Amino acid sequence: MLNYRRSGIWLMVFVALALSHAGAQILSGDALKKVIPSGYFFASQSAQVQVRNSVAAKTAAGHIVAAGMVDTSGYSTSIQEKYQGFFITETKVTFDGGSLEPGAYGFGFRDGKFLVMNIAATDLFSVATKSDDQQKHPVPMKLEKDGDGYRLYAGKNYVAFKAE
Repeated sequence: MLNYRRSGIWLMVFVALALSHAGAQILSGDALKKVIPSGYFFASQSAQVQVRNSVAAKTAAGHIVAAGMVDTSGYSTSIQEKYQGFFITETKVTFDGGSLEPGAYGFGFRDGKFLVMNIAATDLFSVATKSDDQQKHPVPMKLEKDGDGYRLYAGKNYVAFKAE
């Protein structure tokens, strides 16, 4: 009888550990609304965030990675041409051809590239995007799990990244 109790306790400990490290999750609903800012500072201005076109994930380690579209109407044409939204990460993120330390950045999808800038609008790097023709109903912004990483979509175009 004692062995069954010990086995049961170990089973509960194992399940609790497994659930606490259950892996990354894409946030939605109230959890998403809690991490998405209402406005975002970039290139000396604040812009309204389009919450409906924002996404976020919580990594297995509990870190948040968030991205969203912003209203760029108040920006100069040169900024509007390359800036579409914000990318905020609490952990190191790697793309095929670039990486970001924890911080806040601007991004844009343009001419088959995903461009990342610091908050002063200085280009940091760009990586080639891929097209997902299987997307039946593309939306302005979407985040999906992709193996041990993610895909950040803008319509049918996406960029893959991994978060530590």
